[in-house]
Amino acid sequence: MKPKPIPEGHEGATPYLICKEASRAIDFYKAAFGAEEMLRIPMPDGRVGHAELKISGAAIMLADEFPEMGAISPQTLGGTSVRMMIYVADVDAFIARAVAAGATVLQPVTDQFYGDRNCKVADPFGHVWMFGSHQEDVSREEIMKRAAALYGKK
Repeated sequence: MKPKPIPEGHEGATPYLICKEASRAIDFYKAAFGAEEMLRIPMPDGRVGHAELKISGAAIMLADEFPEMGAISPQTLGGTSVRMMIYVADVDAFIARAVAAGATVLQPVTDQFYGDRNCKVADPFGHVWMFGSHQEDVSREEIMKRAAALYGKK
């Protein structure tokens, strides 16, 4: 039996992204990641006060920068340590579309010892994304064995 590409228990986390030019970010996420826009609340000054998207079933919230409220983007901060991980049905096709739309590959699509095929990309707004497809059900014991073989026992 083929494993599910999105494992049970990994279908949700709701990151809240702060973006410079959130409207452009929403357009990018639609083109690159196939995002579906669920909600957008414009502010009187033209900024996006709040928006909600779905990417492969995962809810993503975002807004423009609001420095007066402490909401600052990775571009303003000079980077981020946060990575969003989302499972998708076909990571290779998904990433090909993302790159065509302007995503930058940080780690190419690769089979992993723990049963996933995944990659890491950066979007033009300073956020880093990991996308993967589950390829093989691997027991915890087998994962530990493969990790020890790959990285060496310590």
